[in-house]
Amino acid sequence: MDAITRIERTLSASIDRVDTQDAPPLLAAAMRHAVFPRGARIRPRLCLAVAAACGDDQPAASDAGAAAIELMHCASLIHDDLPCFDNADTRRGRPSVHRAFGEPLAVLAGDALIVLSFQAIAWGAADASARLPALLLIMAGATGLPSGIAAGQAWECEPSVDLARYQRAKTGALFAAATALGAAAAGAEPQPWRELGERLGEAYQVADDIADVLSGEADLGKPIGQDLALGRPNAALAMGVDAALRHLEALAEAAAGSIPPCPGAAALKALTLSEARRLLPKDLSQRAA
Repeated sequence: MDAITRIERTLSASIDRVDTQDAPPLLAAAMRHAVFPRGARIRPRLCLAVAAACGDDQPAASDAGAAAIELMHCASLIHDDLPCFDNADTRRGRPSVHRAFGEPLAVLAGDALIVLSFQAIAWGAADASARLPALLLIMAGATGLPSGIAAGQAWECEPSVDLARYQRAKTGALFAAATALGAAAAGAEPQPWRELGERLGEAYQVADDIADVLSGEADLGKPIGQDLALGRPNAALAMGVDAALRHLEALAEAAAGSIPPCPGAAALKALTLSEARRLLPKDLSQRAA
């Protein structure tokens, strides 16, 4: 079974388990609106790729890790789009959750997806109970303080912030968790895999910064120019587009070089380089090449 099929199946099953006759229908609908139809699913695919490179002897656990990281990512997008943060009207080419369902349900849908990410791990790793504590701790570390996505959002509220620290928390935390979860689900030591995720997370943020400056809203499916308008840190604005493109390429090479020894190292290295370059819109990726 291919990675996308595994991810979509586990995401659907996770939401189905909580979308019962006792659940508020609008809240469940708001959660589904945030998760489906799918985006690129970069983080869960990375989780499964690392698990495969490490042997993937407990696919239910790695599926759960992949689903959890995507549920957490979707929760962060709901909160990120709220009027108190980006005030974004669109996401993935359609109304953001608070525009479609209202602000109260958007806040609750984001909160419920955060909880569901932990539930997904508990359900999926039931037959690999020895690995469950590590999986839960990785997910928790990517969510809260000192450097999870909540910290990343909070840095936007500070009067000043180091760009690298901001990017590590805002974007890198879930990428690092994706690689660590994939390794832990397969029974490997997760810590050596975090650098791969951190490098890819920074590369993704740099690519997103460049796109925010140069792309059109139709290309991204969300508002553009937000970083300049809101005074947020942006690599392309700080160092210039050409320097940001060079930095992105260096991050991709560093990510590929950080892959620990494992049976699937060669295939994972090739995937890492191709995925990092695919983060940019087509015209920009050709410019980078």
